[in-house]
Amino acid sequence: MKKPRNRNILKVLLVTIGLVLVFSPLYMYFGDDVSRLADEYPHITLDTTGLDASYTISKGKPKSWVNLNNISKYLKWSIVFSEDWSFYDHDGIDIEQMKTALEQMVSKRRFRGASTITQQMVKNVYLSESKTVTRKIHEIILAQKVEKILTKNKILEVYLNVIEYGPGIFGIKAAASHYFKKSPAALNPREGAFLAMLLPSPKKYYVSFQKKCLTKFARSRVRNILRKLRMGKVINADQYVNEIYSKLSWERC
Repeated sequence: MKKPRNRNILKVLLVTIGLVLVFSPLYMYFGDDVSRLADEYPHITLDTTGLDASYTISKGKPKSWVNLNNISKYLKWSIVFSEDWSFYDHDGIDIEQMKTALEQMVSKRRFRGASTITQQMVKNVYLSESKTVTRKIHEIILAQKVEKILTKNKILEVYLNVIEYGPGIFGIKAAASHYFKKSPAALNPREGAFLAMLLPSPKKYYVSFQKKCLTKFARSRVRNILRKLRMGKVINADQYVNEIYSKLSWERC
């Protein structure tokens, strides 16, 4: 007598799973109105510790906001080349990078991120920091939606203005002032490379600034980013040599 009841329960379960599989992606796509970013701005609110941020989208440009054309090209390209080389070519996700990351994860050699700048931007503005498959799928769906609505330069502008560059340091204006006492427009190639170096883990890599001496890892990363600027013809050969052997204003070693 229990079999029909069990079958009904199974049917309900299967229908529920089916509805979740159908409607979850639809909710992820239509649940957030990313078109607001075309005319409105993410406003950053720090928590009580001053270290973590939340974002609200509203009219009125924040005082800390910097337009892309007022940001140093050296900083812009340092971040593009180090974070997402094909940023201006993909549609929000980089399939090749995702395949490589998956292969490395499966082989257990190492785990590397495969998020594009667009994905990182929507994660910061719309999603949580939780490392779940559901959140990753949501991130991918929103990234592709954003790419259909905003220009690449607008996406990059939002990204540079909302990301974290160190403990409690959010946005490029705060970063340029904190590390170099400069405006974002005045950053030189080495300074841009340093800020780009921080992005994978800004709280962790902040140690270089704390000790006023680049760690071995930071020094290697900065040089690698400068090489990419040279390869991308953002700086010439003489600039490259000069920046490789120069020091940041606060370096003491």
